[in-house]
Amino acid sequence: METTGIVRRQTAERMRDALERLVTERDVWMSTAHPDHGPHQVPLWFLWDGRAVWMCTSATSVTARNVRKEPRVRLSLPDTFDVVLLQGEAECFPDQEVPGSAAEAFADKFGWDPRAEEGPFLYVRVVPRTVRAWRGEPELRGRVIMRDGMWLE
Repeated sequence: METTGIVRRQTAERMRDALERLVTERDVWMSTAHPDHGPHQVPLWFLWDGRAVWMCTSATSVTARNVRKEPRVRLSLPDTFDVVLLQGEAECFPDQEVPGSAAEAFADKFGWDPRAEEGPFLYVRVVPRTVRAWRGEPELRGRVIMRDGMWLE
């Protein structure tokens, strides 16, 4: 792997860059696991509300079944050079019980309101407990920018 030209960012800069990406990006990879069936990974649209990631999936999907059984999840933004990984516990909201502000913000961002669909949907909220961010090998050291739900400075 060539790392020439990579300038190692300090924690505050990594945090700022990660938060900017959480606001502006559309897709996140969500990794779940079922106690009996093992890991499952799927890309989903997401919304960052300033504290938590909100996603939505069919209420009958493997992802929905997994988070109901095992709420610990990992999320990853889809760039393998500018890595942002989040870890936390999923909280589930059936589409007719989701907080209105979250559902409206999700619909505004994507132009799609799952509450209006025929089949049931599940909103999944993840408040990160750990966030890691790095660009290339020079930034592997110091990649943890949030620990135990607290941003590191």
